[in-house]
Amino acid sequence: MNKLSLLKKYCSRLVAVERKALLTKDSYKFEIKRFLDYLDAKKIAPGNTNVSVLTEYIAMRHSENDINSRSVSKAVSALRSFYRFLMDEGLSNDNPAYLLECPKRKSTLPEVLDKDTIEDLLGNIDLQKPKGLRDRCLFELIYSAGLRVSEASGLNILDIDFESGTAKVKGKGNKERLVIFGHEASQQLKQYLSFTRPKLAGKTNKSDALFISKNGKRLSRKGIWKNYAKYACLSGISTHVHTLRHSFATSLLSGGADLRSVQELMGHADIATTQIYTHVDTAILKENHRRYLPKLNIGNTLNAQRERMA
Repeated sequence: MNKLSLLKKYCSRLVAVERKALLTKDSYKFEIKRFLDYLDAKKIAPGNTNVSVLTEYIAMRHSENDINSRSVSKAVSALRSFYRFLMDEGLSNDNPAYLLECPKRKSTLPEVLDKDTIEDLLGNIDLQKPKGLRDRCLFELIYSAGLRVSEASGLNILDIDFESGTAKVKGKGNKERLVIFGHEASQQLKQYLSFTRPKLAGKTNKSDALFISKNGKRLSRKGIWKNYAKYACLSGISTHVHTLRHSFATSLLSGGADLRSVQELMGHADIATTQIYTHVDTAILKENHRRYLPKLNIGNTLNAQRERMA
């Protein structure tokens, strides 16, 4: 089997057997293509490798592409998946990628924005243009429902249920879930669907997509990222659109929502992923404690006590 055929068959397995999300499939495909090119240059067949070859490949990625620990972990995961495929195809006797060590990731808290900052950011959107009205509705929905960018991009008109105030989204691994959106998002959606979207779609457009571009096509993830970055710049803040999702989860927990409910709304497979937002909340509490706790004049207090004892 030649390289292209092998890669094509492997990608089919990622979707059909391993049930990987399309973004993960694309990431693995990119990594394995690099790896096969590397083996070609070394004149090594994929099934004749060992952990030393794989270690050298990861070292090459480090030196030539300057990848971080997160990217190394993704590369190792892709290699392990690829060798599972080779073993199933009878092209390898073992999985040397399991002997590779994944670097420990630094524990970093997700960035969040407070409500006033979000309102200021959304307030910089020009509502005199159809594109601006669409973006106001889009980002309000992302924040109100805690959506991933890919989930917002993939929404269709029929996924919205105004009566129940819910939307049906496809998350990671094409898993469907219901998300809840608030009153403000509901009003924005109704206005968008009644007036704004028809202007963007034109007379001949038959797309089912909820959010569309000025050409009437489904608004892409890159388009959403680009537009958000523009509004963030106008607001004078450095932030990413995914921050709206982080802020949604943190706001729920701060308001008293239980961890299981937040996990369900966020579409996290593992509650450990949701628990990071409890640490964010604690960090915010500590900062408020530091900023607003009254400063005690301990020196004067001690002097007063000594005088009373004298």
